[in-house]
Amino acid sequence: MVRMLGLAMMFAFWPTFAQGQSAAKKAVTFNRDIRPILSDNCFLCHGPAKTTRKGDLRIDLEADALEDRGGYFAIVPGKPEQSHLYQRLIEKEPAKKMPPKSSHKKLTTVQIELIRQWIEQGAKYEKHWAFLPVARSTLPEVKNKAWVKNPLDRFLLARLEEEKMAPSAQASRESLLRRVTFDLTGLPPTLAEIDAFLKDTSPDAYEKVVDRLLASPRYGERMVLEWLDAARYSDSNGYQTDGTRAMWPWRDWVIKALNDNMPFDQFTVEQLAGDLLPSPTVEQKIATGFHRNHMLNGEGGRIAEESRVEYVWDRVETTGTVWLGLTTNCSRCHDHKYDPLTQKEYYQLYAYFNSINETGGVDRRNSTAAPTIDLPTPEQTKKIDEQGKKIAALEGSLKKSTADLLAKLPEWEKGLKLDKLPMPVVEALKSDAAKRNAAQKKTLNDYYLGQSAERKKLTGEVDAAKKALTGLKNSVLITMVMEEKIKPRDTFILDRGIYNKYGTKVGAALPVVLPAMPKGEPNNRLGLARWLVDRDNPLTARVTVNRIWQSFFGIGIVKTTEDFGAQAEPPSHPQLLDWLAAEFMDPSVTPIPPTKGWGKGWNVKHIHRLIVTSAAYRQSSKVTPALLEKDPDNRLLGRFPRLRHSPFTLRDQALQVAGLLVDKPGGPPVRPYQPPGLWEDFSFNQIRYTQDHGESLYRRSLYTFWRRSISPPNMFDTPSRQVCTVRASRTNTPLHALILLNDVSFVEAARVWAEKLMREKPTPREQLALAFRQATSRPARAAELDVLTGAYERTLSKYQTDRPAASKLVGTGEWPQAKELDVAQQAALMAVLNMLLNLDEVVTKE
Repeated sequence: MVRMLGLAMMFAFWPTFAQGQSAAKKAVTFNRDIRPILSDNCFLCHGPAKTTRKGDLRIDLEADALEDRGGYFAIVPGKPEQSHLYQRLIEKEPAKKMPPKSSHKKLTTVQIELIRQWIEQGAKYEKHWAFLPVARSTLPEVKNKAWVKNPLDRFLLARLEEEKMAPSAQASRESLLRRVTFDLTGLPPTLAEIDAFLKDTSPDAYEKVVDRLLASPRYGERMVLEWLDAARYSDSNGYQTDGTRAMWPWRDWVIKALNDNMPFDQFTVEQLAGDLLPSPTVEQKIATGFHRNHMLNGEGGRIAEESRVEYVWDRVETTGTVWLGLTTNCSRCHDHKYDPLTQKEYYQLYAYFNSINETGGVDRRNSTAAPTIDLPTPEQTKKIDEQGKKIAALEGSLKKSTADLLAKLPEWEKGLKLDKLPMPVVEALKSDAAKRNAAQKKTLNDYYLGQSAERKKLTGEVDAAKKALTGLKNSVLITMVMEEKIKPRDTFILDRGIYNKYGTKVGAALPVVLPAMPKGEPNNRLGLARWLVDRDNPLTARVTVNRIWQSFFGIGIVKTTEDFGAQAEPPSHPQLLDWLAAEFMDPSVTPIPPTKGWGKGWNVKHIHRLIVTSAAYRQSSKVTPALLEKDPDNRLLGRFPRLRHSPFTLRDQALQVAGLLVDKPGGPPVRPYQPPGLWEDFSFNQIRYTQDHGESLYRRSLYTFWRRSISPPNMFDTPSRQVCTVRASRTNTPLHALILLNDVSFVEAARVWAEKLMREKPTPREQLALAFRQATSRPARAAELDVLTGAYERTLSKYQTDRPAASKLVGTGEWPQAKELDVAQQAALMAVLNMLLNLDEVVTKE
């Protein structure tokens, strides 16, 4: 049955029959117990969508469900025996039983009993939990008050105590420092940072570490990663031609905004409508690149208007996912089957994005599409200004030369021999000077002026200068931005979503189920952006804090991060979700101030700090049999979740421990090592990968060139960024281990790391002891060192008898080799270090 696993988990976490409690003693609620059942099994035929509704019966709305239908009622509050909804669920005759056999859906005995009890208890409907106003939840009472570090813990502990569970012990100091450093910067702590933390015995030692990490410029480089996936950021357009464009100025804008702790409401407005702000700055225009990050179709056979419509759809659906947590794309072709969003409302949202000054075409020179903005460097601006002045001066000289020559035209005419002149000139000269027409005058003047060597020289200089100016302007970086048409486009409902099948004309408007536009706001893209972050909007704050929670704990309070609609999995801790959303908008706990003079609300770093300083976050990740049995998916957070690091983190970690990482923020993307032929094979040799050299090989993975049609091969489990993604997949295949063992970046890192260790420590055991601590942030146990030393000795024996193989291994990568080191010893140590980089403890966030 569709989504039955999700329903089973819901019953496991919200006390009902699955908790062994008597259903008769437990009040059944619509949002918690009934809506998920009806949404999964009934709404397709009896829900919001008119086109698939059967029997003209709608049960997602109370008024419709209780309506008198000619003497019978779908629901009679308090009387399940008179309610046709319930009676059809228990019907024995197959032809009358619901859901029908053709739907391939079947309710469980537990679900049917829940519906019976709900009707018996009065069949009280509730507005969908995600559409209810955000209200700050009351902090629950808990027994183990000493465990609580901040308000978040009260909600989590209350739930654990309700389930007769206890939280796990605190993680070791090394593990905790390693965890939070990775989470806030994407890099492991240095040994100096570990030693400083271990020596600091003050009560707020950990909090001081957190504040240091939040202030680090590496913070923005870590936190931007999920936003890049949501914004479908890429350095290429996609499709087969997959042209390269420059959207990295937007990426750098986001990193700076995150480091500055720009409030999320301002962050939202500038990205969605920065160009519509009064006197927008260049930075605010760059910010609007968020909605120009979509794919661009530059193929020869494409229809420009069809492409343009696709881009508008993309903006609507990305906005719906990122800020509203709604699957708006379901309404592109028809009314939503499950959520209260009609096709008309979808195109009313579409209207907000339908007047961008774009055509659907692509500029072949730079693979971008208007509107764009020029971003010259100061040096380029200076050269362009100087060239403009040079052209003006040359044109002045040319103008003066022309005037001087024309003044001598009558005298020139007197001495001419007509038999040596072109016929059009002869014809003009035969005419009386006072009676010549415009064409004759032009013919004569052009010929006469063309005989001047001085003027020819000046004309050539002007042409050359203009060509040089064009070259200078073409060398200027351009990036795509948002810009409104002076006259808005008309918007029509598109029949079945076909780009040129126009239906009813509609204007920009908001879904009826959500609050109205705030008073005084313009009904355009700027008003929409401000509406999204208005305090009365029930979705944006909830959706955003849920995504933040997912970033730290691997799964959101609402598991379906992208969907808060009727098909969403209910929140595991609804009161915590609302408390966080309220705290996000209006902090009650003293927040971290932003680095600029913004307000204190919508404070992202504040929520990050609350999470990582909570007792829940500080727990050990050790899995006990009891925890595994009672909470196999760790939704109650009785321990910290163990999650494999992202591929970005794994590569950056290898570079850092090897001392190779180049700490250089921002700028154009780089092209590090990549297996040969990947781009060529996919593009029929039309697109070739040209690897960079030098420091570009060792920049943070964040800055790796991202081609949509074939993303970096060592970035497994990362979305292709063709569309907005807010919940990445997490897989585990042999390919991952093969990459970590064989990718040039990892093998070279092991080689350079080995060289450093051999210079710093005299014996293999000491070298391995230091390496283990650098890799895991803790000292190795004697038994662990014995295993590593044994592996080293066996490998050394092999390479001492096969030195060519050792030489080949240590030749990996472009970093200069240490010729003075014994090649067999270096290769052996390198092999063990490569193994260290693959340890579960090293590749996993503990």
